[in-house]
Amino acid sequence: MSFLQRLFNPGIAAALGAALLFGASAPLAKFLLRDAGPWLLAGLFYLGSGLGLAAYRLLVRAAPVRLSAGEAGWFAGAVCAGGVVGPVLLMFGLAGMPASGAALLLNAEGVFTALLAWIAFKEGVDRRIAAGMVAIVAGTVLVSWPGDARFAGAWPALAVLGACLAWGIDNNLTRKVSLSDATWIAMVKGLAAGTVNLALAFALGDRLPPWPATALAMVVGLLAYGVSLVLFVVGLRHLGTARTGAYFSVAPFFGTLIALASGEPLTVRLALAGALMAWGVWLHLTERHDHAHYHGALEHSHAHTHDAHHQHDHPYPVAPGTRHVHAHRHEPMVHSHPHFPDAHHRDHRH
Repeated sequence: MSFLQRLFNPGIAAALGAALLFGASAPLAKFLLRDAGPWLLAGLFYLGSGLGLAAYRLLVRAAPVRLSAGEAGWFAGAVCAGGVVGPVLLMFGLAGMPASGAALLLNAEGVFTALLAWIAFKEGVDRRIAAGMVAIVAGTVLVSWPGDARFAGAWPALAVLGACLAWGIDNNLTRKVSLSDATWIAMVKGLAAGTVNLALAFALGDRLPPWPATALAMVVGLLAYGVSLVLFVVGLRHLGTARTGAYFSVAPFFGTLIALASGEPLTVRLALAGALMAWGVWLHLTERHDHAHYHGALEHSHAHTHDAHHQHDHPYPVAPGTRHVHAHRHEPMVHSHPHFPDAHHRDHRH
């Protein structure tokens, strides 16, 4: 597989697209903060993503999603961790510490996501991928370095780190249902997180800004939180959690590039951060993971074509190359080819 083929791999393209959309929201969020507090703005972003995706699903008459009992448990855990626990812990942390320290600690989400994927969920990793993740996180820390980071005590810092851990758990649990309709997953998570964040904001005394600012915030949320999360789920489907999280971690750099294009000066620190992130992404893009591996028997339902992993019969004719959805069974098999820890390569030894 060539470098360009890897770059346009659906999972890599989706993860980088998610990072671009999310990173682009930073300059707009800075503008919108003139009319709304950070907690209220987060709620409007999430709610805009949930309502916007709900409207899209109604417009295209998307099929209802039915998760299996096991998948429903994983997804409920993801929504609870990322949409409820994470925002509440972040609120307690921000209430007791300066934003400068919180901005640095929030980089821990990518680290927790990768560590949980590798240690708890046994996702395959090698030195190249680990080195790439370290380089990307180091670049992200440089981008967000405020010059005078203050943390104001252990408990607020632990609360922010707890929020990052909750979002890391959310990312890993969402991978368990990533073969389901990504727009539905993002819609439910947006509605849940939007409701919680708005409730917290109103409890703290915030009020909705004028309707033009409210509408703009929800539109930004649809793109930067809704469409971005849809792409993130697609990345999880194709790449696994750690690699998707690594690509998504470059989001702050995309935001910085947009700020530079708007007239902000280029500094040595930003150039060094960009070089570190570029090196980390290059290490990931040039990964080649190829070995003989075993697939156990598996039954599930998702959109697919008849490729090397989907050779099964149908009670009705299906044209070659046609993408279709139905419950199907994977028979045990052993073969060798380049692969990522995607939905069909999660559970084999290295």
